[in-house]
Amino acid sequence: MTALPYQYKSPLLTLDHVSMRYGNDLILRDLNAQVLDVIRPGMSQGQVVGIYGRSGIGKSVLCRLLAGLAAPSTGTVLVGEAQEPVQAGMVGYVQQRYPLFNHYSLRDNLLLAARRHHDAAEAKVRVENYLGRFGLGAHAGKYPAHLSGGQRQRAAIAQQLLCSEHLILLDEPFSGLDVAMIDEVKKIIVEVTTMDELNTVLIVSHDIATTTALADRLWLLAPERSPDTGQLLPGATLSPRHQYNLAQLGLAWHPDVESEPEFAQFVAELKDEIRGS
Repeated sequence: MTALPYQYKSPLLTLDHVSMRYGNDLILRDLNAQVLDVIRPGMSQGQVVGIYGRSGIGKSVLCRLLAGLAAPSTGTVLVGEAQEPVQAGMVGYVQQRYPLFNHYSLRDNLLLAARRHHDAAEAKVRVENYLGRFGLGAHAGKYPAHLSGGQRQRAAIAQQLLCSEHLILLDEPFSGLDVAMIDEVKKIIVEVTTMDELNTVLIVSHDIATTTALADRLWLLAPERSPDTGQLLPGATLSPRHQYNLAQLGLAWHPDVESEPEFAQFVAELKDEIRGS
């Protein structure tokens, strides 16, 4: 496939020699990776990063570090154009249960989030804008118990965007969804990324094909072997060979990429790499 024109600007997310240890167990080892602001001619294009790895490899630990909910044992996670050390609240984190306050309406849940960074008038404007763009306007007065699973998920994504600005982490957003709902979530993610070129969505998922079709960059969290002895080194890492630039490969931003043979071949090779990791 033909690579679409693009260029990069400043970093929006940096993992700088990040390691995480619990007691004597090294979970993550020396993670170095960046997400750069991508520019496409005549378009507002945000970033989508797919994060893969076998169960138990440390993806949940990485999520907590990215969201600022835990501090790495060594190294730094830097976020935003200013590249500041991450703190809780800077990165929106949408977990699988889509937590909302049950005693508040959908609109009030979103207002609570928006008021963390904006005055009352600006918060109201932003909430109404998000309700419209996420197709939730007709449900704004409903309580979470009266929303469908898809509506709760859209509300949770909007909630996190309102209180964290540009960076959002989605934990298994396609898990347990039927085909129609998966298509709906894919549309939401595309909507989020095209709202602002700084919007960056990190997707932790076992749905390799769906996530890869949305992404322009992939990270595979995996153990590595010593080049000297061939033995497995402790802790999972993000080696350069396990960081994939899909824009460079010509697999990013094509609406029907999943139907292309090059895409199918890449996904098959990626699955083999994960199985062998």
